[in-house]
Amino acid sequence: MGFPGTWMTISESMVYRVVPKCACSSIGQIMYFTDHGEFFDGDIHDAQSGLHKWALSDSQPLIEANVRANKSFAFTCVRNPYTRVLSSFFDKIAGIQRNGQRYRGNLVPQLAQQYGINVDGEFDQIAMFRRFLLFARDTIRFRKPMDPDIHWSSQSGHVSTFIANGGKYNQIFWTEAFNDGMQTVLDSVETPVGIELSDIPRFNESEGHGPKRAHPVEDFFDDLAIHLTYEIYKRDFDLFRYDFENPANKLPIGEIDLDEVHAKLSG
Repeated sequence: MGFPGTWMTISESMVYRVVPKCACSSIGQIMYFTDHGEFFDGDIHDAQSGLHKWALSDSQPLIEANVRANKSFAFTCVRNPYTRVLSSFFDKIAGIQRNGQRYRGNLVPQLAQQYGINVDGEFDQIAMFRRFLLFARDTIRFRKPMDPDIHWSSQSGHVSTFIANGGKYNQIFWTEAFNDGMQTVLDSVETPVGIELSDIPRFNESEGHGPKRAHPVEDFFDDLAIHLTYEIYKRDFDLFRYDFENPANKLPIGEIDLDEVHAKLSG
């Protein structure tokens, strides 16, 4: 299986396990800058050089050797499950992608037919999101009507593949405290080029893909939606210390225990 979703700087200063919808564009651009002194011109997900990625066959043996030897500082970044699944809906279901098309081609028409999800024009954001949440639960719990997509599958699932194949995280930080977490990473490594986090733009490649959210986060989650979300993402809430009882609180309520994460996600 190897190390899917893993990126590494060309200088091998740091290794990052991508978790979709968790500031991965910003992190990738920062990694690229620390090697090259400039940001990648475009979406970092499209870069075919300048950054080692598991998806690039030439990078795989280098990433594998590095990670198995715990040679470089390895980290990842996580996000509140409520805001992450909401972001997935607005970006991937309600939005138009970079290529001008709907995400995954016929997915949205399929959702309209099977779940009554209609995201055309001025739609009822709360009602359509709750139907999407039911669909997301079905993909994750029952793998029907399709396997779960990486953008709404659990964060612990992404994080675990790195551990299960012999990797070890030196740090896991929260999107909600991005600058503090990323600064800790940069303070822990030697990079060819220095970078000031306060000076960099935030690379949110999904921004503008979908309609603007018209309501506060908590309005999308009634009692049933809260329990559905906890059913889907219980391990994410527990391991990464988010508050499942209060969707309005996007901040963590405790510290992440790296030993616990490694122990619970190693199998």
